[in-house]
Amino acid sequence: MNLTLNEEQTMLKNGAHEFFKERMPVKALRELRDKDVPDGFDRALWGEMAGLGWAGILIPEQFGGADFGYKGMGQVLEEAGRCLAASPLFSSAVLAAPLLLKAGTDEHKQALLPTLASGELLIALAHDESPRHAPTRIATRVEQSADGLVLNGAKTFVVDGHVADRFIVVARSSGERDARDGLTLLLVDAKAPGVSVTRMRMVDSRNAAAVRFDKVALGADALLGKIGEGHAPLAAVLDGARAVLAAEMLGNASEAFERTLAYLKLRKQFGAVIGSFQALKHRAAHMFCELELTRSAVLGALDALDSRHADSAALCSLAKAKACDTLELVSAEAVQMHGGIGMTDAEEIGFFLKRARVAQQWLGDASFHRDRYATLKGF
Repeated sequence: MNLTLNEEQTMLKNGAHEFFKERMPVKALRELRDKDVPDGFDRALWGEMAGLGWAGILIPEQFGGADFGYKGMGQVLEEAGRCLAASPLFSSAVLAAPLLLKAGTDEHKQALLPTLASGELLIALAHDESPRHAPTRIATRVEQSADGLVLNGAKTFVVDGHVADRFIVVARSSGERDARDGLTLLLVDAKAPGVSVTRMRMVDSRNAAAVRFDKVALGADALLGKIGEGHAPLAAVLDGARAVLAAEMLGNASEAFERTLAYLKLRKQFGAVIGSFQALKHRAAHMFCELELTRSAVLGALDALDSRHADSAALCSLAKAKACDTLELVSAEAVQMHGGIGMTDAEEIGFFLKRARVAQQWLGDASFHRDRYATLKGF
């Protein structure tokens, strides 16, 4: 397993670092929040990101993408995590595009992937139905009708749902609520009759929505893949998304750690910088070691996805679980070590903690992935 970056991946990472640092620093997220921007992101900057090819990193060149793989996408999201950059990159490029590739027809791919790669089209995955991530706990139903299909149900925490042009909806066409068989993937227009979208206010100031489907009539072209066989492509795409989210969380934790380290070398108490106190040195060393372990886990998962390693599902769960634990530790320590100013809205370190708590839950928390890893390994 290759835990290093090649020259092209290093260039991509360095370019992303400069872009987010200069164009989308943490203060950009603060402005989006304070001005209550309806989209929740800057469309001009999203256009620039798409122009750099990032929206098409996981899309083959024949459909207008860069085909640069999960390791490349992980580098961009890690740098986005350092700046808490808000954009539809994750929802459209990490979730929707790979799912269309795996389950869509040739007509779907030809029509939609080029516009996803260019950033013109936004598609959100409408999957979870409860506060906790549960990939097979689907009650939303799709049924045959005289004219086609009818969709009924509700979804929560649909990331970028209120700005999406279309949804990929996970619905149940047969089977019990937690069964893998009977899950069906559907492409639904966000403005179709019977679709209602409510924007949710998240603690991390990022986009999410609650979406209801009330007797939504669909044609046969809405079906992605075969009816009742949506679990396999969905599971594969969720694994990729978990690894990339772990990379974003690594960026969040790395930035929070570096900012805390700088503060420890600046703040003085009892006539000495607080970083000279042994107790704080030990805590900083603990965080550094956990970050290095997390980096190895994340790179291992991303490399496994690109090389189609047989253990890629387990490695993606390992990476997400480790990233959850490390970010829990670093984000809490960062605020605590900043003392009273760390609790204020004026200090940016609190923004990292807020994003951390949302990212920890999204696509499965540490407990979910420890259990999944153990199951996959036969423990």
